[in-house]
Amino acid sequence: MTLRKQNSRKKSFIRKMFAMGERNGKKEFKGSFVESTDPNSDLQLDSTFLGSTDSLMAPGQEVQSFRVFVATWNVGGKSPQTNLNLNDFLKNDNCADIYIFGFQEIVPLNAGNVLVIEDNEPAARWLSLINQSLNNPTNGGSRGPKSNTGLGGSKFFPKPSLKSISKTFRTVSRRKLKSCNCTPLELERKRNKDFWFRCQPSNVSQSGISSEEDDDEEDPSIFDISDISIPESSNETKYGLIASKQMVGIFVTIWMRQELVPHVSHLRISSTGRGIMGCLGNKGCISVSMLFHQTSFCFICSHLASGEKEGDELRRNLDVIEILKNTQFPKICRPPYSRMPEKILGHERIIWLGDLNYRIALSFSETRRLMEENRWDALLSKDQLKIERDAGRVFSGWKEGMIYFAPTYKYYYNSDTYAGDLKKSKKKRRTPAWCDRILWHGDGIRQLFYIRGESRFSDHRPVCSTFLVDVMVIEGGLKKKMPISDMKVGAEELLPTNSRYYP
Repeated sequence: MTLRKQNSRKKSFIRKMFAMGERNGKKEFKGSFVESTDPNSDLQLDSTFLGSTDSLMAPGQEVQSFRVFVATWNVGGKSPQTNLNLNDFLKNDNCADIYIFGFQEIVPLNAGNVLVIEDNEPAARWLSLINQSLNNPTNGGSRGPKSNTGLGGSKFFPKPSLKSISKTFRTVSRRKLKSCNCTPLELERKRNKDFWFRCQPSNVSQSGISSEEDDDEEDPSIFDISDISIPESSNETKYGLIASKQMVGIFVTIWMRQELVPHVSHLRISSTGRGIMGCLGNKGCISVSMLFHQTSFCFICSHLASGEKEGDELRRNLDVIEILKNTQFPKICRPPYSRMPEKILGHERIIWLGDLNYRIALSFSETRRLMEENRWDALLSKDQLKIERDAGRVFSGWKEGMIYFAPTYKYYYNSDTYAGDLKKSKKKRRTPAWCDRILWHGDGIRQLFYIRGESRFSDHRPVCSTFLVDVMVIEGGLKKKMPISDMKVGAEELLPTNSRYYP
């Protein structure tokens, strides 16, 4: 068969596909056909067609926007007390659909926690505080203390496991969240009469999927969790826990509006250690992958290599490169054609948060001088992360919002004074830096604000951001659609008037 006949048949086949899509009411493709100038090459498609799954919209699908709140905080190895108020940090107006919280150093990074066994008690306390802030349990709607043993356990009861604590805050079983609901191939063909294969929501779980975190492995009744406030009825729970995972000092937890939880599937978690010997968990990341409606999400919470010596930024670059290379999500889809990615960059919506530890490439005295003179542009031009990204050495293709807040590290505890301002010793002095950052990758993500909190609990200030994220949904899949106009919040309404913030 000649090359001309082969190309003619390919063109004819593609025209038939377009005609079939038009008969079924499919929206016009965003991509366009591009004829190759090479006579030996096959017919090619424009990159906008191949690179975006959003353009492959099957009949009955539509795009809706959801509000996603993201926060990262290095808490300096301190365990929170019950009187710690997160409301100022959360900017909680109960309008976000999804909350992602990433913590670093929730336990001291000593040999016991790194090499022996990690302490889950601080993670359980953070879950309790987040639950109180999101679900606002009343005095009558939460369970009061039954004893003074609390989360610390006693000589009769061991400390509670994070798995058991997490189970109390879930509104849907973890087994169901992890389920693969991919539509069988033949059924998909009968429905659409074409080849736009997507995973469809279903109320049927795949019982054949097993994991070390299945819900029926432990009985939480053997633990004393009296310090945790739990709503007595599901009607009082506005947000349900989707995922929580700890790796030494790194802890990530994801919450979602209760009515949206049934639309989550393919939940997978992967931990990558980049600490001692390049593999232990004192540094590294926890990555969470999931399918929300018809769109794949990935959230990465990381704590990268520390140090402010010249060249330390290259170690942080290597951490990012190795995380993207080595993070592998388990395959849980039974059908061989599933489009759920196994690598981070295969997802459609990706958000990276954490203590990235990139510093300012200036001396302490020069940095403080520029801060006192409010020369923020000059200071930002020396930010290591900006320098490395602009040079294409790390986070190529990722985005970060404009920084309109002062460096978040390093402060004296319970103080607004940077470490080094009161000490003449250079050993304890740290040059102020924007260590704590939030970046994103993929289309359909729009940042509404990017600010820092002012809690003095740690030597870091927390950083948070809210995004509007486009999600492909099945028409009629939601009982109530929140208009985008109701979700918009101007950044000027959220930026504090504190002098540490600059315009």
